[in-house]
Amino acid sequence: MADRTSEPTGRPVLSGLLALVGVGLVVGLLAGLTALMVTKVLGVGADAGGSPQQARSQERLYIPDPVETESPSGPLMTLDPDSPTVAPDDTGSSSAPAAPITLSVGQAQVSPMGQIDLSGTYPRGEGAILQVQRLENGAWADFPVTVSVSGRTFATYVMTSRPGENKMRVVDTDTGTASNEITVTVG
Repeated sequence: MADRTSEPTGRPVLSGLLALVGVGLVVGLLAGLTALMVTKVLGVGADAGGSPQQARSQERLYIPDPVETESPSGPLMTLDPDSPTVAPDDTGSSSAPAAPITLSVGQAQVSPMGQIDLSGTYPRGEGAILQVQRLENGAWADFPVTVSVSGRTFATYVMTSRPGENKMRVVDTDTGTASNEITVTVG
């Protein structure tokens, strides 16, 4: 006769599954307790005023009453005195008024594709769109950059790889009013 004590009794798959669930519960419980202790030691989630509900009830938003302010009395835009600027062209006629658009440049010389900062004022051009132009072969050609006037001032930048002296200006796209010319050496 065969000895029955050597044969496995019960269900081995069910026993293994129960053992796996038991180990998972023990590991999860230990991990949870460890996380709880770490948060208590580090003070994570704790607030100084008590419970989170108490902290929310004590929060207030303060918006001050509007107060009348004075308009600035000084210049709205100042230029670096060391930055090279070019005065409007002198046409030789003493009766010609100065250009209402004043253009200045931040750099006198840049490397190819270096940033050329352009800024200026246009007192009568609030909201105007100015087209940057470059002198090419004796005629002004549109450069692919425009800038809008805000607060009577404007600022933008251009980049070019065209070597040598580059003469530029800005023109009001609505009125055709042109600024003075600036010259930047590239290279």
